Amino acid sequence: MTEWWTYRLSSFLLFSPRIYWRLVESYNRDIWPAQAVALGAGLVLLWLAAVPRYGGARIVAAILALAWSSVGWAFHWQRYATINWAATYFAVAFWVEALLLILLGVFRPGRPAPEPSRRQRILGLTLAVCGLLLYPLAGLPAGRPWAQAEVFGAMPEPTGLATLGLLLAGGRPHAKWLCVLPVLSLALGMATLWLLSS
Repeated sequence: MTEWWTYRLSSFLLFSPRIYWRLVESYNRDIWPAQAVALGAGLVLLWLAAVPRYGGARIVAAILALAWSSVGWAFHWQRYATINWAATYFAVAFWVEALLLILLGVFRPGRPAPEPSRRQRILGLTLAVCGLLLYPLAGLPAGRPWAQAEVFGAMPEPTGLATLGLLLAGGRPHAKWLCVLPVLSLALGMATLWLLSS
C-alpha cells in the first residue's frame, strides 16, 4: 500500500470493457424479443406523456415499475452481479424505485399535480425520446454492434433516462421523490461507461 498514489479510479473497476460488453451481448441474446416489447411499451408511455389522458399517469407509473423491477432482476441480479458484487445492491435500488412507482404513482397518486410548464414538458419529452429511441443507437458510432445495444426496459441507463423524462413531462405530484434513483442510476452508469472507455 506504499504506492497508493499510483492507483487510478479505473484500478477499482472489477472487469474489463470486453467482459462487460460480452455480458451485455449475451444478455440481449437471452432476453430477445423482450427488447421489442419494451420498445413498444416505451412508445405507449411516450404517447401517454405527450397526450395526457384520464388515468394515463397511473398506466405510466405501472409500466415504469414493471421496467424497473425487470431490469433489477434480469440485468442487475442475474447477469451484472456475476462480474460486479455491487450489482446486488443496484438490483435492490431498482426494486425500491419500482415499489415507489407502484405506491406513489399507481395506488396513491395524490392530488393532481399542477400542469407542467411548456419548457418542462418539452425537456421531459426530449429526455424520454433520448432514453427510448436514441440511447440504443449510442454505441454504433463507438463501433459496438447492434447485439450490444442498451434498450429501455432491459438496461439501466436508458430506463433511468426515459423514466426521468416521463416524470418531468407528466408533472407527477411525487416526481421529485421518484426522480432520485433514476438520477443516481444515470450518474453511476455514466461513471461506469467513462471508466470502461478510459
